Amino acid sequence: MLRPTKHSHPDRTVINVALLLLIRLKDRRVDEYAALRKFAKKAVIGGDVLFLPALNFLYLMGLIDYRPKTDAVEYVGPNETV
Repeated sequence: MLRPTKHSHPDRTVINVALLLLIRLKDRRVDEYAALRKFAKKAVIGGDVLFLPALNFLYLMGLIDYRPKTDAVEYVGPNETV
């Protein structure tokens, strides 16, 4: 869910998980897919379910890129993906 409602817990939203992933990727620049998924699962209750939508959200915003050869996600920052 992208738009929170009065019934949604603020810590259990796609935007919150995307923010946590983005902070981690900014620090490390490149991180493995499995390590990011494990981090999301530990950081938020239900993070394993929200992980893929959060990753898709960051990719659509142009902030991350996936490297299939190394199975890693790389932070590319704004306006660097084209």
